[in-house]
Amino acid sequence: MPDYGADYLRRLDAAVMEFQTAFDAWMTTQVELGFGAPYGHFPTVRMRDSLDRAEERRLALDVAEKAGSAARAVQVTGTYMQVEGLGPLDPIANWSLMSSVKAVFEPKDIRNAAATTRGRLHGMIIEAEAAEESDLPAFAPSLFHAVIWGAAAPYWTTHKYRVAVREAAEALTEHWRKELGRMDVSGTTFWEQTLSAPKSQRPKDASDWPRLVWPGEPNDKTVKSIRNGLPPLAASLKGLAEGLNSTVRNPTSHSSEELSEQEAMERLAAYSFLARLLDQCDIQRPARSDTESVDEPRP
Repeated sequence: MPDYGADYLRRLDAAVMEFQTAFDAWMTTQVELGFGAPYGHFPTVRMRDSLDRAEERRLALDVAEKAGSAARAVQVTGTYMQVEGLGPLDPIANWSLMSSVKAVFEPKDIRNAAATTRGRLHGMIIEAEAAEESDLPAFAPSLFHAVIWGAAAPYWTTHKYRVAVREAAEALTEHWRKELGRMDVSGTTFWEQTLSAPKSQRPKDASDWPRLVWPGEPNDKTVKSIRNGLPPLAASLKGLAEGLNSTVRNPTSHSSEELSEQEAMERLAAYSFLARLLDQCDIQRPARSDTESVDEPRP
């Protein structure tokens, strides 16, 4: 069965349609200014002169209420907008930013986002109905690990699949570098140290660092297998990310052709799997005495 049933997707579509209706009603109270020079320093709408402010507030609250229901559709479809300095933003949830100083959206952005979201929902509804009829399983990338999908979504929705996979891989590394306070190292070195053997199993003059350790008794066969498997899995996926990184940024590369959606989804699934394994690990930090380590179980 599909991850999102056709009935659920239709309800999301109805929620976005209600948002569109409420937004259009509120826009009758506004003057569309758009982005003026200097770009991004002023609101992109203002209330019409001599308008009843109470009516404008009532319509604005209606938009806010409808946006609360429709925002889930953006998460499901990945219809985010990449905003410089802020990253991916949900235009529906953040529609009110148009009235703010240094607005990042204008009315056409909100309308386009709502229309694009509905278009993608209609496609997903067709796929869900077909899957229900054939009883074949569906696969939703939006259900991947939050770190992976959060980084990939802005590029995935514009069909830049190779970049989406690369960004997801880099985001996973950055997430754990920050989590462990290891901004002093990067890339392969970071994963080699983070998933390495504890200090007691390394030379006496070796430095220590925070590590991720699969929980459980060391002598348990399953625990031992996973602990032995995590380092090469992380290393191989890191190597894949570096390869994607070089081909994406090198337009003359013979391997820079765009990935298909299926190929990209399979790669994202691998990173999502690794991300979920790492979430289950305990964080082992070096003790201040430099002779003991402190285990910090994951919540």
